[in-house]
Amino acid sequence: MPVPDLVALGALPRPFGPALVANPCAEGESVCNTVFDQTNNDTLARYSDVLIGKPLALMGLLLLAVTLRWLVHKVIDRIVRRAAHGVLPDRVALGASQRRSQRAEAMGSLLKSIVTGLLVAVFGTMMLSEIGVDIAPIIASAGIVGLALGFGAQSLVKDFLSGVFMIIEDQYGVGDDVDLGEAIGTVEAVTLRMTRLRDVNGTVWYVPNGQIVRVGNQSQNWARTVLDVSVAYHEDLARVRRVLSEVAHDLWEDDDFKGQVIEEPSVWGVQDLGVDGVTVRVVLKTTPGEQWAVAREMRQRIKNRFDYEGIEKPFPQRVVWQREEPVRRRPDDVEGGA
Repeated sequence: MPVPDLVALGALPRPFGPALVANPCAEGESVCNTVFDQTNNDTLARYSDVLIGKPLALMGLLLLAVTLRWLVHKVIDRIVRRAAHGVLPDRVALGASQRRSQRAEAMGSLLKSIVTGLLVAVFGTMMLSEIGVDIAPIIASAGIVGLALGFGAQSLVKDFLSGVFMIIEDQYGVGDDVDLGEAIGTVEAVTLRMTRLRDVNGTVWYVPNGQIVRVGNQSQNWARTVLDVSVAYHEDLARVRRVLSEVAHDLWEDDDFKGQVIEEPSVWGVQDLGVDGVTVRVVLKTTPGEQWAVAREMRQRIKNRFDYEGIEKPFPQRVVWQREEPVRRRPDDVEGGA
């Protein structure tokens, strides 16, 4: 009598079947798990994760990085466009606006480079981790490098950070006349590490950005010509103020200086009562870098107008006392005369 097939009848489980194959997929491998659930084939599941899952994950990370970079760059471009339009008087020369636009673009380029570097570092590390590279040594190495830079290159790091903030804050740019403490002159180059400027004598100064503790910029937005004019004490101060106001107004109306003097000049009045004369102050608002040329022209016109009006400039006045010592006679002269 034949023995019934208990396995076929379902009384016993199959010793080798799809349900007894172990799941080869690791936790989180969605593609591998999906393929294994559908086919119950461990080899196909493993290769599907390598051929489909990993590339899809890498493409997703790359797409996310590119999208974030595009969005942040759009925000930076919008900020740069707003920074390029400053609130300046109508008579400011076009060169000042162009220089401001160039500084804003330089700031935007720097910010974009920083954002791109951060995204490449972060998403590059994530992509290496996705393909199975152990990123723990990379992170540890980055920490060691950062620590070494912090201790061994403190001055260099300080120079770079100071340069970044100088550019972001638009403290000065190429062509500006600045006072950096030890060095005073015109800026010829600005980098993240140092600033190069040339003084009035032609000397070139190289100043590390980390050593700049304060900046006096004489070329930002607008400047001012301040002239202190001295006259003799016996002059009529009301007349002097009227003459100075007329001279300054004539310069303001001069076509040759319409792009340099940007507001109606003002005579502030008596500034000082000196030993030899009275000092009257007159001021003119000018475009950046033109205050010295305007001052020289004003001095020449004031001198010519004072000569025409007969206004006397002060001159040093001193009272000299001459003391005469009595002539002392010797005793021999006294006896001989007696």
